[in-house]
Amino acid sequence: MKFSTQFYVMLMSVLTLGSHASIQAQAPHSGPSLPPANVAQWHDLLAPDLSNAEFPEGIWSFENGELTATEDKVIWTKKEFQNFILDFEFKVGPNANSGVLIYVTDPAKWVPNSVEVQLLDDSGAKWEKIDSKWKCGAIFGRVAPSKSAVKAPGEWNHCSITCRGPHIEVVLNGEKVSTMDMTKWTSATHNPDGSKMPPWLSKPMSSHPTNGRIGFQGKHGGAPVWFRNIKIQDIP
Repeated sequence: MKFSTQFYVMLMSVLTLGSHASIQAQAPHSGPSLPPANVAQWHDLLAPDLSNAEFPEGIWSFENGELTATEDKVIWTKKEFQNFILDFEFKVGPNANSGVLIYVTDPAKWVPNSVEVQLLDDSGAKWEKIDSKWKCGAIFGRVAPSKSAVKAPGEWNHCSITCRGPHIEVVLNGEKVSTMDMTKWTSATHNPDGSKMPPWLSKPMSSHPTNGRIGFQGKHGGAPVWFRNIKIQDIP
């Protein structure tokens, strides 16, 4: 059977495209897809030996690139940060309840003196009736996530937190789930939408500094949480 030149060219194009698609489909994931930024300026938030962090002795460990804790204690950066993107992966155990703390001005009394991005096992039976502002990806007690984007316990999630002055944005597994303009939080008891904040927050975010240390909450509520590929980049 004879083929025209035009048909032969078309056939080869289809085969080539199919081959490329197959290669792309089989390509392994090489780590977290960092958000658009200057790749050369990304650096590890925490040293492998945790020498640039403060934490209770014997609680936190960094093994095989994974950071985890045996108790409900926070690990803090020694350095303060302002205007940055924090990018990391995490996974939770069943019914886990943890968080990432930013703009921390007082590690000893961090609850009212920080902003917490909530990490939660949304599927956990323990949290079925929880306030939406406590769900994974929420800015805890203040902003509910637009949707539940967290994966099942034991699966790795990718989270990116952008902090530029009073403006905070949380992206979870590729979904922008929450944003906050701290200047709108002028009450110590209520959110701008009129809902009550948990009483232990007790501080208007409009007066809170937009720089501070970064912390990771440990085995809160008895369920473990793990972190890896924790990167940070300063931004204008």
